[in-house]
Amino acid sequence: MSNITLSIGGRNYTVACAAGEEGHVMGLGQAIDAKIQSMGAAGTNETRQLLFAALLLADEVHESKSAKRSSAPAPALDDSQAERLEAIAAKLEACALALEG
Repeated sequence: MSNITLSIGGRNYTVACAAGEEGHVMGLGQAIDAKIQSMGAAGTNETRQLLFAALLLADEVHESKSAKRSSAPAPALDDSQAERLEAIAAKLEACALALEG
């Protein structure tokens, strides 16, 4: 177990982390501090600064996960599923033609 000191919002916090994780945790602390600095939340108390930074970072994570899910390829269909979809498509086309005529 290691102790490291993070400087966030002008204050220092000592936190424990697993050995070998020091650089990663320092990077996370720097990301939080950068988010607080970008908010320009002068005059806001420390708790609110950390809350808003956490919300903004959580929103970025959510957006990133949503983008990954939407760009994931569609699962492959087996032959029977493809045949059923083709049959449904043919029925829908027949319905559309009947409605037009």
